[in-house]
Amino acid sequence: MSPESAPVKVFIVDDSAVVRQALSEILGKDRGIRVIGHAMDPLFALERMEKDWPDVIVLDVEMPRMDGITFLRKIMAERPTPVIICSSLTGKGAETTLQAMAAGAFAIFTKPTLGVKSFLEDASNDLTQAVRAARAARAAKLIRPAPPKLGADAVLAAASGSEAMAVTTDRFTAIGTSTGGTQALEYVLAALPRTCPGIVVVQHMPEKFTAAFAQRLDRICEIEVKEAVTGDRVLPGRAIIAPGGRHLVVRRSGAQYQVEVVSAPPVNRHCPSVDVLFRSVAKFAGRNARGVIMTGMGDDGARGLLEMRQAGAQTFAQDEESCVVFGMPKEAIRMGAADRVVSLSQIPELIAR
Repeated sequence: MSPESAPVKVFIVDDSAVVRQALSEILGKDRGIRVIGHAMDPLFALERMEKDWPDVIVLDVEMPRMDGITFLRKIMAERPTPVIICSSLTGKGAETTLQAMAAGAFAIFTKPTLGVKSFLEDASNDLTQAVRAARAARAAKLIRPAPPKLGADAVLAAASGSEAMAVTTDRFTAIGTSTGGTQALEYVLAALPRTCPGIVVVQHMPEKFTAAFAQRLDRICEIEVKEAVTGDRVLPGRAIIAPGGRHLVVRRSGAQYQVEVVSAPPVNRHCPSVDVLFRSVAKFAGRNARGVIMTGMGDDGARGLLEMRQAGAQTFAQDEESCVVFGMPKEAIRMGAADRVVSLSQIPELIAR
């Protein structure tokens, strides 16, 4: 049987058991479609899909641990697959709809808040046609290929050994995080006193979302929290967060440190990239900085943390028990990049010292 004539393999990701069952029954009635599995959130889905990758993914937006838009972006960046969004948040003109379209959703179905099962049954013909069309689009290579996975060299050359001062009174901490990081960062930053050393942060987050995230943290934290602007000083009592869609680089200015916001290709398929931030810290701060890699999927930041450790910085990785996703810290630990493995509850004290 040729791939084109084989049933379309579909995986359903939705936190509602009713929706998962209804979609499985509706799509399963079509002999040209085979539902190979379902999961209540994207992280469970990834574990199961790795064993048998689907031709098409049917995806909700509001789910625990990782939202559907973030998952859609990850899929399209790392393993492009047609994704059909089926959510109550995707009404005409809604911000979520625009985000889904921009991220590469093949089709969008808006579920009502009530009577979801009957709606899906009424829309069964449209759903099955969309699934078939999505597989056909993939076969015709209309789904764009994943971009090449670039390293930090695409933005910043590695240290030559002469850029960092041996000792300075300006000390700071660089933090890198991804999935689960918004909650983890809130916990860490809200626990810090205004007297703590400066902080620079890369949190994997889409463009236009980091400003609101920083403003929210600024309201609830004793320290100042802001989205990075080129020229911002790294100061005690201030946390600077990389803007979505651009890289964050720390540079030395005399005995002081300031940040530069850089427009450049994604590194490790992320922009901003933790590896870019950590490399700049290794290059220009060396032993005058600490590095912390926290919860997140993938390996972005692991190599950069190793460069920081080799440059004399103290380095820490969040432990598996307190991570939402033990991906980035696990890779850093595997590479020998972390001086210590610590729990989330220990990180504020390490930064405040």
